[in-house]
Amino acid sequence: MDIYKQIGTNFLEHRWEPSELNGGKFCECVYTIIHGALSGTYVSGPKKPDNMVAACKKLEELKNPGLTGERSLRILIPRLLPPLYEIRNNRGVGHVGGDVDPNLMDATAVYSMSSWIMAELVRIFHNVSTTAAQEAVDALVERKLPLIWSPGTHKRVLDTKLKAAAQTLLLLHQALGWVEESELLASVEYSKASLYRSNVLRRLHKQRLIEYDAANNRAKISPKGSAHIEKTVLKSS
Repeated sequence: MDIYKQIGTNFLEHRWEPSELNGGKFCECVYTIIHGALSGTYVSGPKKPDNMVAACKKLEELKNPGLTGERSLRILIPRLLPPLYEIRNNRGVGHVGGDVDPNLMDATAVYSMSSWIMAELVRIFHNVSTTAAQEAVDALVERKLPLIWSPGTHKRVLDTKLKAAAQTLLLLHQALGWVEESELLASVEYSKASLYRSNVLRRLHKQRLIEYDAANNRAKISPKGSAHIEKTVLKSS
């Protein structure tokens, strides 16, 4: 999870090389998890196979029909790991001599493949829908914004001149996925939950800057909201 967070955060902040570099570590961790699930015996820590391609092919032989998601663990994910590993090793990332430098195209491939793999692992091991799995994975990734400080309690927007709506958009922009209403309220320190709901969340929802899910008491920034906060706040920070 920590390695996936690094891949996602580096990708969102346009740091192609470290985003791609962590793809190799991610592969080794995933391989270890899958091998343990299929064989029934987990090793104490991530293991680096001597030959990733050959090792992934051998996973196809570890049939375990009673295991949830067995075919995905045995076939689908292992066939994605080699190209993900190849980008790290032979595309000018982990070693010199690749025919390309770290770039958006390769970083996008690494992020997309690792995101799908992560969501599939969550779906299988936690027995949830693909939608719930993807939402859980999206929630792991955050942009690192200098305007937001995490002291270990609730997140704080350091620019005290920003109004509650702008602070809310900043917090949602960093989180990318759904954020609980209670968490936003605590971070913004609005006077009353009912007023915050009507004056901030519902207004932002009406403007289509966020999606406010009142039934589940959570909010998520929209593409329009992200563009707005990047243009009005982050550009000048």
